[in-house]
Amino acid sequence: MADIADLRTKTDDQLAVELTELKREQFNLRFQAATNQLERPSRVREVRRHIAQIKTLQNERAAAAAKQA
Repeated sequence: MADIADLRTKTDDQLAVELTELKREQFNLRFQAATNQLERPSRVREVRRHIAQIKTLQNERAAAAAKQA
């Protein structure tokens, strides 16, 4: 799992791609949990927090861009 410093070096497009991949993984984890096939329950929490970090960074960038415009 990348920390926030690594995320800050990525472009907006890279963040969007990573967010899409994480949402897909979260979807799959939910299905595994529903069918009791989840190997690492802690991964659900990791993915959820990583998604939150990316969304927070995207919101910070959007706010900074709006402030300059």
